[in-house]
Amino acid sequence: MALRLVSDFDLRKDVLPRLRSQRAASAPAGARGGGPGVLENNYESLRILNVERNGNIIYTYKDDKGNVFFGLYDCRTRQNEHLYTFEKDLHVVSCSVNSERTLLAASLVHFTKEGRKNELQPGSKCLTLLVEIHPVNNVKVLKAVDSYIWVQFLYPHVESRPLAENHLLLISEEKYIEKFHIQVIQEDGNRVVLKDSGHLPRERVAEDFVWAQWDMSEQRLYYIDLKISRSVLKCIQFSADGKFNLMFEAPLDITLSDSGFKLVNFGCDDLQDQKNLSKHLTLCVFTNHTGTLCVCYSPKFDSWEKITYSVFYFHKGHSKTFTAALGSVDSHVTKGLTFVNLEYYVAVYLPGHFFHLLNIQHPDLICHSLFLTGNNEVVDMLPHSPLQSLSGSLVLDWCSGKLYRAVLNQSYLLQFLWSTQLDCEKMAVLHCVLSCGRDPQFLEAKLIQWISENVSACHSFDLIQEFIIASSYWSIYPETSNMDKLLPYSSVFAWDTEIPGITLVTEEIPLLFMKVHSFKGYWEKLNSNLEYVKYSKPRLLYDNSMVRKEWHSLISEEKTGRRRSMAYMRNIRENAMKVISNLEARNLEPRLTPLFQEEDNHQRLLMGLMVSELKDHLLRHLQGVEKKKIEQMVLDYVSKLLDLICQILETSWRKHHLHPWLLHCGRRASAAEFTVFHLMTRILEATRTLFLPLPPGFHTLHTMLGVHCLPLHNLLHYFDNGVLLLTETAVTRLMKDLDNSEKNEKLKFSIIVRLPPLIGQKICRLWDHPMSSNIISRNHVRALLLNYKKQPWSSMIDKSPGSVEFLPLNYFIEILADIESSNRALLAFEGHDNVDAKFVEEAALKHTTMLLGL
Repeated sequence: MALRLVSDFDLRKDVLPRLRSQRAASAPAGARGGGPGVLENNYESLRILNVERNGNIIYTYKDDKGNVFFGLYDCRTRQNEHLYTFEKDLHVVSCSVNSERTLLAASLVHFTKEGRKNELQPGSKCLTLLVEIHPVNNVKVLKAVDSYIWVQFLYPHVESRPLAENHLLLISEEKYIEKFHIQVIQEDGNRVVLKDSGHLPRERVAEDFVWAQWDMSEQRLYYIDLKISRSVLKCIQFSADGKFNLMFEAPLDITLSDSGFKLVNFGCDDLQDQKNLSKHLTLCVFTNHTGTLCVCYSPKFDSWEKITYSVFYFHKGHSKTFTAALGSVDSHVTKGLTFVNLEYYVAVYLPGHFFHLLNIQHPDLICHSLFLTGNNEVVDMLPHSPLQSLSGSLVLDWCSGKLYRAVLNQSYLLQFLWSTQLDCEKMAVLHCVLSCGRDPQFLEAKLIQWISENVSACHSFDLIQEFIIASSYWSIYPETSNMDKLLPYSSVFAWDTEIPGITLVTEEIPLLFMKVHSFKGYWEKLNSNLEYVKYSKPRLLYDNSMVRKEWHSLISEEKTGRRRSMAYMRNIRENAMKVISNLEARNLEPRLTPLFQEEDNHQRLLMGLMVSELKDHLLRHLQGVEKKKIEQMVLDYVSKLLDLICQILETSWRKHHLHPWLLHCGRRASAAEFTVFHLMTRILEATRTLFLPLPPGFHTLHTMLGVHCLPLHNLLHYFDNGVLLLTETAVTRLMKDLDNSEKNEKLKFSIIVRLPPLIGQKICRLWDHPMSSNIISRNHVRALLLNYKKQPWSSMIDKSPGSVEFLPLNYFIEILADIESSNRALLAFEGHDNVDAKFVEEAALKHTTMLLGL
């Protein structure tokens, strides 16, 4: 299954053994606060009440007399602690313990045996009590009302010393929230008591709300006010000293007026009828450290054929409403829709029907989210009981008394990649594995193995492009905030293909209104996201368009002989050297692929330009980040791009057991070489579209494999269309390694005529062949006669012994010799050494002899 629930706590395993071991030794509780006395048939009363910010779990159970016991499980020491006992048969609504474990707050209800425990009886009271438990001492009644009350202590972010003042939230069914200020003092050593139990100051936090959610980890309260025409989401942030601020207001286009009163994550009560969850709406707020704010909403089910749910991405300025098909009309929905926070993702789960993994960091395209329907085993692998998503990735199954940590199942996702046929699922899983991987190198190796064997499996996008861009992005993303706005996350910017089983509607939403003007931590990042949505048009994502333009300009200048300033070119070359050094530092193991064995000036130029442009881009938009850090991030990013290409090649090279010496022989290519050549061609296509640099030596290796794998007419077609590049290194090796058979002569001549003049002159000297001599002679004559001015000629032709009686040739050679004698120094400087008029004469005669067939 794509989602794995790792058990952090289990009532039956972590609490019951302790209770059973104490049962025989425990005496019946004869006094308030006495030890637990539990009989076997009362174990079903054991249930979780609350999970505090520090991870401690509060639970309750009853003995055979109906006495109510409160216990605490310490998640750090994995020990249980008895907190308090009420010697009355009461139903516990809510409970919370302060961080020092000196105070316990609880709300309890009297009910008759005939009455249902989720309905208060006429005249009955809900008692909200505050108990001194260090040691057990006084009990103070905070409220005694005919409506339910929930309690929650605030937890400071720093627990270094005991606090003199505690703060307790009381949430009433009457739709108001109060905060009590509770001061404590120490008496007789470590005895902690209330300082002024007769007067506990209180203040109203919120009122007239219909829905509220508590974020225990971040100490935030979200609630919804019902205005005349719309619902308004508000958030209150509590600080360590108990002070609080209204942080934002956001309009929500949802209907709550007839949904009743709803609390989320204020403990674990069993007042709702959990068997009919499908009749109630589901609403929850999720955030993460990058400044995301998502509101997930599912209205009451009104159809057995489909279900609708919405996600408001406030950090992106839009919402998406999804409609998922449920299959047959008979497939009744009896369970509620569950939303689970997974940091960069939110899982939407309907037992037995579907599983939707929503990408909340990059929600623009539906293909970046994974949707699995009832045809897949994953939708039946998770618990069918209601799951409660707590802060972070904690998930509580209150029916079984288990607390889980939800994580994405990487092994399942990797297996799923091999089996799925849909491009949208391949895209979604690829990003999911990269973003949530805890062992990036291992996962990248697995993905590269899959890509190398399925390089042509995707038709809607380029698999290599997507992997290179996504993996490079996630390698640098944690370095600083706002990177998601500046670097490309995907190579795909539009997706029109339908996702089977689900449809969606995207709408712009009003941005939330921040009520404060000084931001730190999460709020600073959220505000940055909001500012980006407001003002960043067009997008600020980096692309290589400027690099492409500058690179072509520099190549053109190189051909025409013009040069940029020495300082500019030196900076570009130094950038390239830093990238290669950074890349070599990453990989200590030797590579089998023969890369980085030549200068490859054009690729180094492209590397250096990309470093320069990307650095300028980040310096413009990353405020408050040191220049050195940005420079290192840029080097890491470009090095990662190159390293991924090297890894893809290396994986395929090792799999097919290729060796560099295979490229030096003239034998026929093997099937393995064909496979690697095809992979390199796909890599070239992927990088060329995005204008990304390639490792120096890539084109040489690609060309050598092409010569081995392709017939001559195909090979020349690849040359002429720029798929294969005739690098000087590759051509030099071919001229030396291949003999002068008829087939190889055709290949060599076809290559030479396609070379630039300067490289062609060098290569011709390596080929001992009349055709090569003819080309050298032509070039030599062209250079001599370029600026030749005809002058009167009076001398007689001096025929040397053995010269040919062919006056035009004799006359022409005499002219060349005369020009050579006056331009000897210049010709030597330009590389015409060892080529003279005599050489031209011999070449001309040989060529004529060949033409005449003599």
